[in-house]
Amino acid sequence: MSALSPRLARMKFRAWHRGTREADYMMGCFFDCFHAGWNDTDVQWFEDLLEEDDVDVMAWALQTQPVPERFAGPLMARMQQLDYVEIPR
Repeated sequence: MSALSPRLARMKFRAWHRGTREADYMMGCFFDCFHAGWNDTDVQWFEDLLEEDDVDVMAWALQTQPVPERFAGPLMARMQQLDYVEIPR
């Protein structure tokens, strides 16, 4: 396994340190599962998503609020599947 670039390492940290356990699992697991396949546009999308409030991101992922156009697309559709979230027991 190769080391993350400084940019991706910062994103991973921010994804796993959101402020609530639920958001940590949603954002952190999403990053861990999918970042290796991201291109530059995808990385920027996730970096921008990290700037949003957890309540909003979770509402978009849970489909209880409409997704803003700037975040709509295949990555958000993948996030909405929620099958990547693994909560340790």
